[in-house]
Amino acid sequence: MINWAARYFPMLRVLKQHGFMKRGTLLEIGSGHRGIGSYRKVPFTGCDVDFPFKARWPMTPLIASGAELPVEDKSFDVVIASDVLEHVPPDFREKVIQEALRVARSLVIFGFPCGTSAHDADKEFKRFCLMRNIAVPQWLEEHMQAAFPEPSLFQNIPGWNVVQFSNENLEFHSWLVRRERNWWFARIGGRLARYMPWLLEPILRRVDHEPTYRQIFVLTPLNLESKVAT
Repeated sequence: MINWAARYFPMLRVLKQHGFMKRGTLLEIGSGHRGIGSYRKVPFTGCDVDFPFKARWPMTPLIASGAELPVEDKSFDVVIASDVLEHVPPDFREKVIQEALRVARSLVIFGFPCGTSAHDADKEFKRFCLMRNIAVPQWLEEHMQAAFPEPSLFQNIPGWNVVQFSNENLEFHSWLVRRERNWWFARIGGRLARYMPWLLEPILRRVDHEPTYRQIFVLTPLNLESKVAT
């Protein structure tokens, strides 16, 4: 779906800037059965608490909590988490961030809906679904359980440089999630994202302006030069 592309394409740009688009070991926390493998056709490890659907190539599934990763320190070149942190209970969010930093060697990327305005937009989307007798998606129900993460989670992290940038205009996001309730729109959008990303990516990049639904945080060890360009 286009909504997936909107949150993964900025991460793909960061991976390309750091030389990890086609190489390097990568762990995705909260990957589901597809994850970044829909767009980056390089073997990677996808971590989730459960895999109700069979993991798709090129993913190797790992059943685990992001707060307790069963791997050694610095096991992966890159660790990413796309729209995961808002599903984590607030008391465990810092632990998930620390675990990602523990197992990463070179690069960590977190992207998530951020702040009160984004949460209010999802409340409106739930009301939209209920008023039209549309099934409320599970991810949306989970979004309602706690306030969204704030940028303060990434302040003053010792030993790491942090770069923050905005992703997906709030009004565009609200329009898109409603349109993707239509089966035909979702199907066509999914094919466009998968087979013609070169066409879709610059369009989505133009809607990465304030106010935005999502914030992306890119962390690199202080002993490595940051190459992030938004």
